[in-house]
Amino acid sequence: MTLRKTWAAAATVAAASLALAGCSDGSGGSDENTLEFWQNSTTGAGVEYWDEVAAAFEEETGTAVAVTSIQNEDMDGKLQTAANSGDMPDVFMARGGGKLADMVDAGVVKDIGDLISDDVKASYGEAPFSAFTIEGSVYGLPISVLPEGIFYSQDLFAEAGIDETPTTFDELNEAVDALKAAEIQPIALGAKAAWPAAHWYYSFALRACGQETLENVAANVDFSDGCWLEAAEDLQEFSATEPFNEGFLTTDAQEGAGSSAGLLANHKAAMELMGGWNVGVIADLTPEGEPLADLGWFPLPATDSGEGEPTAMMGGVDGFSCSQDSPDACVDFLNFIAQPEWQKKYVDAFNAIPVAQEAQEAVTDPVLTSIMESYNEAAYIVLWLDTSLGQNVGNALNTAVVEMLAGSGTPENLVESATQAAARG
Repeated sequence: MTLRKTWAAAATVAAASLALAGCSDGSGGSDENTLEFWQNSTTGAGVEYWDEVAAAFEEETGTAVAVTSIQNEDMDGKLQTAANSGDMPDVFMARGGGKLADMVDAGVVKDIGDLISDDVKASYGEAPFSAFTIEGSVYGLPISVLPEGIFYSQDLFAEAGIDETPTTFDELNEAVDALKAAEIQPIALGAKAAWPAAHWYYSFALRACGQETLENVAANVDFSDGCWLEAAEDLQEFSATEPFNEGFLTTDAQEGAGSSAGLLANHKAAMELMGGWNVGVIADLTPEGEPLADLGWFPLPATDSGEGEPTAMMGGVDGFSCSQDSPDACVDFLNFIAQPEWQKKYVDAFNAIPVAQEAQEAVTDPVLTSIMESYNEAAYIVLWLDTSLGQNVGNALNTAVVEMLAGSGTPENLVESATQAAARG
């Protein structure tokens, strides 16, 4: 794993700050009896879940947990600032891949591989830890799996005369045409945050590029394979059919009724490409704050060409890591939330698919059940590209996708932007 410049600089600054301040550790917790915990749930049942976890952990162990809710899009920036100042939280949300590797290179994350309990390892199996494994060491604990696909309104499909969900991109284009004819916005896209738009590029790359190319891109950071340009051209061609909601470039992703998730939740658009967490987000944004009764889901459609397998899926895991200077209680906390009892409650709070095998029986939502079935049948799963590539290259790629969709960039510009970001390190 090569040293990433941004996080390496952060580590240097952090070390200097600690030396000047005469501090004994850089953890966010005030003492050994308090853990500072950063997570990305800001409303509703998610916040209530973490408050309940914190209270139960303190009752069992005597260690308090100070829970801080941070908006998802702000998490990376706040973590980098924390590393720069030498004031990392004890426990923080992580998704593995290159972003986590950047932090590991900077020396701000703890190796917890030998500290995870045998019960948790037996319950999880080995596969879920792969996203958090860097050069043979484990730097985080996954809590939920997040396959990506297309969420849709069954009622709006019926209104447009669409009888079956698309299995190919040709059929998806036909569905878009039918929805337009019925004066329904086909696909909601929150491109203001960049990453939701970039996920459409990832999807075309998933079909254009072979498994080996996708899985090795983080290590090689090489976009010379023609499939990367092919994917950009495919997205540009798809975008030219105007499948996205009006004003998609300034639409938020997951906050408020006017966001892309909100448009689907309020029947203002028929589809949205998003990860498995979207079930809970959409439920929070319906007028009643309840699950969308007509919500459906289907996997990313297949294409006629490309080296990718038709059933391959893009996805990831949500999990948590401990800062390098966190107290022992940090890993105790991770083992605690990995217990089936809390994994099952996680299902209820977040409408998500838990990692613990014993807890997956708690998934009864039909949409999540269909996601699990496709996930289990997928030829292979590829980690989100911006996660696997790391913050610098991932952000450059995401920005270039939006520029292309806005008409100020080209497929060639997109590939060149990613290549240049990789060269900068």
